[in-house]
Amino acid sequence: MTHMLKECNNLASDYVNIVLVYLYGKCRKVEQSRGNFDQISDKGKRSILSWNTMIGTYVQNGCALEALTVFKSMMENYDCCPNHVTMVSILSACAEIGDLDLGIWVHNYMRTSGKKHVLSSKVNLATALIDMYSKCGNLDVAREVFAEIVEKDVVSFNAMIIGLAVNGKGDEALRLFSEMQELCLLPDSGTFPGALSACSHSGLLDKGREIFDEMTRKDSLISPKLEHYSCYIDLLARWGYIEEALGVVSCMPFEANEFVWGAILAGLVLHNRLEIARNVSSMLVGVDPENSGGYVMLSNSFASDLEWRSVSKLRGVMREKGVVKERGRSWINIGGVVHEFLAGSALHDQNRSVYLVMESLLREMRLSSS
Repeated sequence: MTHMLKECNNLASDYVNIVLVYLYGKCRKVEQSRGNFDQISDKGKRSILSWNTMIGTYVQNGCALEALTVFKSMMENYDCCPNHVTMVSILSACAEIGDLDLGIWVHNYMRTSGKKHVLSSKVNLATALIDMYSKCGNLDVAREVFAEIVEKDVVSFNAMIIGLAVNGKGDEALRLFSEMQELCLLPDSGTFPGALSACSHSGLLDKGREIFDEMTRKDSLISPKLEHYSCYIDLLARWGYIEEALGVVSCMPFEANEFVWGAILAGLVLHNRLEIARNVSSMLVGVDPENSGGYVMLSNSFASDLEWRSVSKLRGVMREKGVVKERGRSWINIGGVVHEFLAGSALHDQNRSVYLVMESLLREMRLSSS
């Protein structure tokens, strides 16, 4: 009887910790989530629910590498088989850091070890695969996965449209956009950013205007939200129509956010319109004071005009507000192990070897150019 009560208490404690992992994750308190996960008993970790909750927390909070580390620990140290929920999270992590090798492993695992026809029947899993392959640049396989889906829905179409768009296949993305409507699938608020992005990445300005105008008509089923305005402004600014983009900002029924000003700022830099960039940088700093992007652009604008006192003053403001320039980050998969590198960081265990190789390459480049 005592043993049974102890088992019940352990089980209850495990469930409480799983709930806390989830709740802390939703509140973006990842360390507390991990602390509660580590308190789950070994028996509790035989349940896929505990692993899915921790992996999902990491993925939702931008900690892709940590999510993959937990997944590998689950596979190697615990007798716990992943399900389609696990794999959707892992594929999202693979997409974020570009780990195509692990993404392919997940795809093969679901084909060989998962339930029969799981890819064609679980649309969310197929959609995650499409997203992963698209972001890793393997459009051919993304198209194959899309073709395998028996009952395609708006979400799967959206994933394929966005995948084509970000890989510069704007015409194909828009053909798919039209095909979806021919199948009587009504576009939702997630479809139009993909279509507008396709126009933006491929320079299809007139088509982008047509799509946005369609959204702004009174009889449109989808009224444009701020994200749609942001996509349209990005299209205009990217292709040099800065004044038109600023006109849209002044007329839209929303306050411009960091994405709107960031899109305009990127267009100004791309087209060397630095005379306006200073004002837009100030607007970006105003709406997102903790983001370093606006400060950096404003500082560069001052520096280009040799206003070094203003540069120094702005850097002082950044220090005072605790704004730190976001460091560049990259990942590389070698032998199934993902290595993360941060700009200016010497924390990698093979850091010295990496720098020695870099110095050797730089010497060779100098010799070949002399």
